[in-house]
Amino acid sequence: MKKKDLIDQVVTRSGIKKKSAKPVVEAVLAVLGETIASGREFNLPPMGKLSINRSIDKSNARVTVCKLRQNTGRSGAKEPLAEPEE
Repeated sequence: MKKKDLIDQVVTRSGIKKKSAKPVVEAVLAVLGETIASGREFNLPPMGKLSINRSIDKSNARVTVCKLRQNTGRSGAKEPLAEPEE
């Protein structure tokens, strides 16, 4: 997905104008990028919990290996044995 696609989807889901959505999306991406670059973890449902495994500085870039854990919506709870009474 490219930034333009992300902005278009945000506009579609939120109903706000593209002119208003673009600076907000860009600011959020900048904050997320800075957070990852600093090695900090974050937990942003429904996106998930991101943790940094390692970072490697290359000659022209920094490579960051991350782990993203997302909730699948399934809980570890067992199904109830009976329906609740009305």
